[in-house]
Amino acid sequence: MGRVEGKVCIVTGAASGMGRADAIRLAKEGAKVVITDLNERDGQAVADEIGANAVFVKHDVSSEADWQRVIATAVDTFGRLDVLVNNAGMMVLGSVVDCSLEDYQKVMRVNSDGVFLGCKYAIPAMEACGNGGSIINMSSVAALHGMSFVAAYSASKGAVASLTKSVALFCRERRNGIRCNSIHPDGVKTPMVYKVATGQETATREEIESLSTEASPMCEPEDIAALVLYLASDESSFVNAAEMLIDNAATATPPVSM
Repeated sequence: MGRVEGKVCIVTGAASGMGRADAIRLAKEGAKVVITDLNERDGQAVADEIGANAVFVKHDVSSEADWQRVIATAVDTFGRLDVLVNNAGMMVLGSVVDCSLEDYQKVMRVNSDGVFLGCKYAIPAMEACGNGGSIINMSSVAALHGMSFVAAYSASKGAVASLTKSVALFCRERRNGIRCNSIHPDGVKTPMVYKVATGQETATREEIESLSTEASPMCEPEDIAALVLYLASDESSFVNAAEMLIDNAATATPPVSM
């Protein structure tokens, strides 16, 4: 316990799935958490579950004004900002031929522009505190090998991976003590993944669990939260610009047997 004691964290897309798991785990380890999402009902429910050490803010991550308001809320409410988890994201099915320009741009606004804006406004707030910080950007295995059926998603997560390295180098050059790393999950048991896989807007926990099979296993949101906690903590003080795979070797290609 207490691995991020006293740290102030922002977690975007925290009303459900990985973001919810991240926020709850960080709070259990002593952090104060600003939970953001467009889903007011479920986002507030997460904040209520955590208690006094959490506050919910309705947040469109593609909005510059919303980002300024979220950063200000963190500093005004808890006095500082130490950790940003850029978790909010969306996925639209479609190959490069099938995906419309409108859908492509929508995905990029949320998944890429949202991360850019988060980094842009979090860094000055962290610098003002003078104790460094950690930015954790949620990317995907799709950034590393592409996925033909989600062209826009693959492109957006590739942008996140490259931006992460740029931010890490920028902060190292400024000697501000802020680190920036990306996490690259494979399949995760979340409502978003279930919606994309089935087309259904809502699902029970049992239905989401059914996505994971012996042939194609998926991890729990809590598995991602454990890695987020490590990157948020001082335990990872020398980890910077890393692409952290959490995919049970899904992207590892064994040698061709002779």
